[in-house]
Amino acid sequence: MPSFIIEGQRKLSGSITPQGAKNEALEVISATLLTNQTVTISNVPEILDVMNLIDLMQCMGVEVKHPEKGTFSFKAEKLDEEYMLSADFQKKSASLRGSVMMLGPLITRFGHAQLPQPGGDKIGRRRLDTHFIGLQRLGASFTYDGDRHIYEAIAPANGLQGCYMLLDEASVTGTANIIMAAVLAKGETVIYNAACEPYIQQLCQMLVRMGARIDGICSNLLRIQGVESLGGTEHQLLPDMIEVGSFIGMAAMTGSDITIKNVSIPDLGIIPDAFRRLGIVVEQEGDDLHVPAQEHYTIDSFIDGSIMTISDAPWPGLTPDLISVLLVTATQAKGSVLIHQKMFESRLFFVDKLINMGAQIILCDPHRATVIGLDNQFKLKRAKLTSPDIRAGIALLIAAMSAEGTSEIDNIGQIDRGYENIDGRLNALGAKITRVDD
Repeated sequence: MPSFIIEGQRKLSGSITPQGAKNEALEVISATLLTNQTVTISNVPEILDVMNLIDLMQCMGVEVKHPEKGTFSFKAEKLDEEYMLSADFQKKSASLRGSVMMLGPLITRFGHAQLPQPGGDKIGRRRLDTHFIGLQRLGASFTYDGDRHIYEAIAPANGLQGCYMLLDEASVTGTANIIMAAVLAKGETVIYNAACEPYIQQLCQMLVRMGARIDGICSNLLRIQGVESLGGTEHQLLPDMIEVGSFIGMAAMTGSDITIKNVSIPDLGIIPDAFRRLGIVVEQEGDDLHVPAQEHYTIDSFIDGSIMTISDAPWPGLTPDLISVLLVTATQAKGSVLIHQKMFESRLFFVDKLINMGAQIILCDPHRATVIGLDNQFKLKRAKLTSPDIRAGIALLIAAMSAEGTSEIDNIGQIDRGYENIDGRLNALGAKITRVDD
């Protein structure tokens, strides 16, 4: 497994453009299974998770073209049903959590689907109940083959039927799966407590251009009138908000002056303000964000003087994927902050690695950590680290870039799953990150 060797305390300068959004890519690429016509998607990040999904779809019989970097066209005219019953399909699907996004499109268009227990980050229990219950409400039946560890889903003979449903949680991927199934179901589907993240909005807008009928986009109440078929379209992904936040934290931790270009500010929600709560100056310049060099930044407190708390929440709240970055950024601030990760019970366990580097962090329980900022008076120490998941991986990279001496991060395949050519792009700003292949 390759590693990063990082020379710490190097100042960065210049501008960087975020890649296309990973989470949106997995949704809209899966949605191309809903039509037999060509769908072209641009600004696609060529990262492991996305490329593995594209490879899987090619193996299923989807015609994929790659005319230029970041642009792919998909035509799912005929699928190889034999392959979808094969051991190779099961193996590839099981290694990729994004494979769950194919469930809704396959059931509603082809009447059946198989799904191995999907993989992905090991950040605690990530249940699929919302996906399954929503599809069951539309009429799909599920069975689980315990010997092969495979879920099998079948639509009724007369197809999926629209209905009203109140989701038990505003799951982003669950909402996306149900939307994709409902657009070809018969009658009206009403989804209440739907996720309404920008990536869900983008999926809905793409489907509407393909001929779907969806009302309530941008809200948590969606009304979908099923149609007979969908056509082709062109679609451009939003910039990845997680990369934008990662670059803000990186600039602050290294005391660097960075401009983040073309970030689609309206779609960032409260992300810039979350970093401003840590005392970081984030300036808006058109559709760019500028983070000037700061030697010190001071964490805000609440109006009554109590300790600042930063927690994740469904959109328009703070995305849980940035909690790791905010936590590591707070280690060099002045003041204290309580970081509350509500969604995943194992995502904060990487803090023991930061503590070994000299950070002052109290892990209260699996969901909460108190960070006592060092105010740059005591630098983090070099360390040999291992990336446990995508988001902790980028947080550890940020820590290593700000630390004294040279650090090493193993298992960087986890980082590559979510960040395209991150070492090359940061080295262009003045970082010194060397990729070492075993």
